[in-house]
Amino acid sequence: MVKDGLVTVPSTHDVKETIDRLENDMKSKGMTIFARIDHAAGAKAVGLSLRPTELLIFGNAKAGTPLMQAHQTLGIDLPLKALAWEDAAGKVWLSYNDPGWLAARHGAQSNGGEAGEAAKQMTAALAAAVNRAAGP
Repeated sequence: MVKDGLVTVPSTHDVKETIDRLENDMKSKGMTIFARIDHAAGAKAVGLSLRPTELLIFGNAKAGTPLMQAHQTLGIDLPLKALAWEDAAGKVWLSYNDPGWLAARHGAQSNGGEAGEAAKQMTAALAAAVNRAAGP
C-alpha cells in the first residue's frame, strides 16, 4: 500500500525480527546503520504503553549525495528510514518513504541525470530489501 510516498508492506515476522532482518540486509549491502530506535521501549521508560514499534535509520553517502547535490534540502529526508510496527490486531507492517517520492518532493527528479538515476536505483534497492526483510 502506498499513500503520499509512504510504502507499507505486511511482514511475516514480529517487529524485532523484521528490523533485525532489514538491518542485516542493509549491512550486507555496505549500508551504514546510523540508529535503531525502539519507540515502545522509550514509551515504557516514561510510563506509557505503545505496541512494538522500531525505527531503523540507514544510508549510503554514495547513493544519497547525488540527490543532495541536485537539491540540498533532501538532507532533511536522508538518511533513509524504515519503521516496523504492530497494529491493534497484532499484524506487523514495515513502512518507508519511497526514495523516488522524496526526490520528487524536493524537485530532484526533474533534474534527471545523476539525481534521477540515483532515486530510481535507491527505490528499487530499498523495495527489494524491505521485501526480503518482511517476507518468509
